[in-house]
Amino acid sequence: MTETTNALGAYLRARRALVTPQQAGIPDGGVRRVPGLRREEVAMLA
Repeated sequence: MTETTNALGAYLRARRALVTPQQAGIPDGGVRRVPGLRREEVAMLA
């Protein structure tokens, strides 16, 4: 992987972490290992 790929991944993870499932109107699905939305949830909202 290149620095560009890692930087993009870090940026996307940071943006997903800013929105909670409750803010997005998604029911909480249980335990989360990281804060914010999962990739699948972002895709569903898009």
